[in-house]
Amino acid sequence: MKINEGLSVLFWLYKAKKSKDGLVPIYVRITVNGNRDNFSSGRKIDPAYWDEKKGLAKSSWPEAKSLNSYIRKTQSTLEKHYEALSALKKEVTAEMITEVLFPKQSDQKTLMEAFAIHNNEFKELIQEGHGAIATLNRYERLKTKVDRFLRKKYKVTDIGLDDIQFNLAPDFAHYLITVEKIGKNTAMKYVKTLKQVIKKAVDKGLVKHNTLSGFKCSYTDPDREHLSLDEITAIYNKEISNARLAEVRDVYIFCCFTGYAYETVYNLEPDNIFTGVDGFKWISRERAKTKTNEMVPLLPIALQIIEKYKHPYCVQHKKLLPVNCNQRYNAYLKEVADICGITKHLTTHTARHTFATTVTLENDVPLETVSNMLGHKNVRTTQIYAKITKRKISNNMKDLKEKLFTETGLLKTGS
Repeated sequence: MKINEGLSVLFWLYKAKKSKDGLVPIYVRITVNGNRDNFSSGRKIDPAYWDEKKGLAKSSWPEAKSLNSYIRKTQSTLEKHYEALSALKKEVTAEMITEVLFPKQSDQKTLMEAFAIHNNEFKELIQEGHGAIATLNRYERLKTKVDRFLRKKYKVTDIGLDDIQFNLAPDFAHYLITVEKIGKNTAMKYVKTLKQVIKKAVDKGLVKHNTLSGFKCSYTDPDREHLSLDEITAIYNKEISNARLAEVRDVYIFCCFTGYAYETVYNLEPDNIFTGVDGFKWISRERAKTKTNEMVPLLPIALQIIEKYKHPYCVQHKKLLPVNCNQRYNAYLKEVADICGITKHLTTHTARHTFATTVTLENDVPLETVSNMLGHKNVRTTQIYAKITKRKISNNMKDLKEKLFTETGLLKTGS
């Protein structure tokens, strides 16, 4: 029976192997573009009840219903395997399809096995104090997404490392963007991590080559939204009668003047406050993501907010501030934005971005200092915030004008 243009499947009786009880084994012949392979179905039938033309058992055969159901399911399975192999390989043979049905023992490692090895070793590093749980969770999420991708794109649950071709990388990126609705930059980060997993497999000798190494992960420079000083002031000075929203507003403003991410501020305790060598109050907390300390001198507004929340709830639970769960916090921030007339999308990240740009870099705090306060391991990470803003240009040109010109607009002597 011809399934499609490239594949045909024939169920036939191997009469030379007729048993003493008169039954004949049913064999399956797969033909792919003239290439053939045969295997036994494991079923037998009395030749008198076999319809040669249809390749099915006659209805009068006692086990016809069960046998014909098996035949149709096998045809469907073979077609799916053929389509999956066609998507992965340039040329498909009948033997390849048989191998999928009846895999032989092989030393070849698969992609999912590579993930297991990679992630288990990372777990061991975490137990020794190296690496972060958040990073491990990202690896596990990637593994889940690759599993869903293989099932949807190639109709398989796993793939041999030797069978991975270059097109898997762009196909995976396309799947993440179009099916899982992930942004391009995030999708590229997932592909980059997948390349790292396979590279580790190469380093361990599980496969000879990383066929994805040539795929270039391209990124779009994101517009990291942040608030202006006027917008910060509008939020801070707004009278909010709803206590729940007022607390969220205060926590958000605190983040704007410390640069702390949500996870960090959620876990802050009074013990994180200390007096620095300069005699002023500082705050310090280890950032879970990078295992680095974020030490920030407390500006007056941040100190005022801390003093405001030295109430019984925070004292009882050893919390510096009353911070909601992440989902509620972001939801309440939308309400705060509406109340304060802010059109920008307030999130746990915009406060951190605001500290890096409006509060520090635009006021000439050195990039290296900002990087240290944000807990970045590399100053290059901080440079994503260092875009030249109109405010920064204005401040610099104002300073230049004062240096070069008099109040009447004349060039200063000796300039």
